[in-house]
Amino acid sequence: MLFRSTICAALRALVLSTLALPAFAAFAAFATFTAPAASAASAASITQQDGAPYTLTGTTVLTVHAKELERDYQVFVSLPPGYAANGPSLPVVVVTDADYAFPLTRAIAARIGGHSKAIGPFILVGLSYAVGDTPEYSRRRDYTPSTDTSETYTSDMPGRTPRFGEAEGYRRFIAGNVLPLIAERYRADMTRTVFVGHSYGSLLGTHILLSSPALFGKYVLSSPSLWYDHHIMFAREKAYAAGHRELQADVFFSVGGLEVARGDDDTHMVRDLRNFDTALKAHRYAGLRTQLHVYEGKDHLDVFPDMITNALKWAVPGRK
Repeated sequence: MLFRSTICAALRALVLSTLALPAFAAFAAFATFTAPAASAASAASITQQDGAPYTLTGTTVLTVHAKELERDYQVFVSLPPGYAANGPSLPVVVVTDADYAFPLTRAIAARIGGHSKAIGPFILVGLSYAVGDTPEYSRRRDYTPSTDTSETYTSDMPGRTPRFGEAEGYRRFIAGNVLPLIAERYRADMTRTVFVGHSYGSLLGTHILLSSPALFGKYVLSSPSLWYDHHIMFAREKAYAAGHRELQADVFFSVGGLEVARGDDDTHMVRDLRNFDTALKAHRYAGLRTQLHVYEGKDHLDVFPDMITNALKWAVPGRK
């Protein structure tokens, strides 16, 4: 898979700086590094390969058609070192907002799993955006469960009005296209699947949890946008409880301690997540296990790296 930027020691600062906090908008694409000017001596050794895009070894970009949605999506896949077609079946970790989360999750897993063994090997699947759409446009449409008519949104794609509320169609795309493709192409243990989402991506995960909880065995839901559309997911959870006594899933909730209301903003993500977790526990669903982590000193922009480090240790633990 090709990336225009170099993944280096500046990765953390780079990826965090690309987020847009006010609307919990898209994780933007990576910026391009400009290499220092070559000296006269080194200039003579430059080959045609210099300046080529950086490639993450062991990765693949698949273009998957969503027939129902009438568009194509890019899906990124990373195989761990030692993966073999005739080897053991491995768990599958699916991350949303793949342009940001895929290389970061991959790097953390390689660093920690390769040294401390605290994270075991797994197949990483990144859900990127619809081909031809900007990240913001794609994720607003595909990650939200409804259209919030109380808010006014502008589109970052000239000539196209903003679209929302297609999370259910996107859930069916994951269930009917993405996961079967992974099961067919790779030595994947589809009984050990993990969903990872942040912000709107976590809102999508909450929708999946309450729509078809068995689609994934574990859910990592980081800073879910529970404020969206007048806290609609609280109503959805209440409706689910009215018809179900069971919810088979393990859930890792997380939020930054600084994700609280300021000024006129009534978006208090710490309070919302605590209340949502309390509501789930109050209904005593058979099979549901939740844990909630508040990362003090972290906000919506910088909580993901610490969160995913701990979440992977929980979701796909390695050898002690």
